[in-house]
Amino acid sequence: MMMNDLILIIIGMLILILGVLIGVAFLTLLERKVLGYIQIRKGPNKLGFMGILQPFSDAIKLFTKEQTYPMFSNYISYYFSPVISFILSLLIWSLVPYYFNMISFNMGILFFLCCTSMGVYTVMVAGWSSNSNYALLGGLRAVAQTISYEVSLALIMLSSVLMVMDFNMMKFFEYQNFIWFLFIMFPLSLCWMSSSLAETNRTPFDFAEGESELVSGFNVEYSSGGFALIFLAEYSSILFMSLLFTLMYLGGYNLSLFFYFKLTFISFLFIWVRGTLPRYRYDKLMYLAWKSYLPISLNFLLFYLGIKSFLL
Repeated sequence: MMMNDLILIIIGMLILILGVLIGVAFLTLLERKVLGYIQIRKGPNKLGFMGILQPFSDAIKLFTKEQTYPMFSNYISYYFSPVISFILSLLIWSLVPYYFNMISFNMGILFFLCCTSMGVYTVMVAGWSSNSNYALLGGLRAVAQTISYEVSLALIMLSSVLMVMDFNMMKFFEYQNFIWFLFIMFPLSLCWMSSSLAETNRTPFDFAEGESELVSGFNVEYSSGGFALIFLAEYSSILFMSLLFTLMYLGGYNLSLFFYFKLTFISFLFIWVRGTLPRYRYDKLMYLAWKSYLPISLNFLLFYLGIKSFLL
């Protein structure tokens, strides 16, 4: 019986990973289409019906190209950091609180924080091992930014955890039956949204790849498969951040079409922000994390602690 369960869990994980990869492929297509219409142009529209096969074409092109590497790079760490980054970003998806077949995490939120902290190392190693000044500067910026925003993410998350009094993702659905946490924690949910933008290195916080001064940042020396893996890791973390927002503030996980609509809408917001806002200034980004979000999230934490103790 145990063996059958294990086989079912492995098959379930493989189906989940396949689903995530297909989701990421069409998220890139959605981004290119939306940015196209924002900039009054078409976007990909040749391959397949209205360009729907474009992501698969890109994947085939990237993975069949020759893998180049810099002459003086630290080859092993240069080669494996995108792979580890991709594995970490897929590992987080085992947290999705399915009702069946999946690993049930009682400490899901702690696991998420551990995996995102590990993701910092892959960026740092990718930047350092390329042996390029641009890549190193981009890597250092990304590390400083990610570490700063992890603090605010953890503290914002703590307020939600306090309301639920559990680290299990399933509990969020039970506690949001009558009212979404979005209405109770509106300012915090906005802080979470912008922190997750910074955490996933997205516009307006994409300093790690500021074209004007860093020429694509820590992944400047990567081509073909390595670049594709970094790209996939970034977009799967965007999807997961959207999922987490939906879980914590928009009614938790339930097997309905509406849940997936909410998830897609939050992913769309990431793209909309990219098409609308210019890049922030780096020192302002740091001040935003330490001087704005940190005090706000700590104050709200005390506020919700008071509410919870009053209710108990």
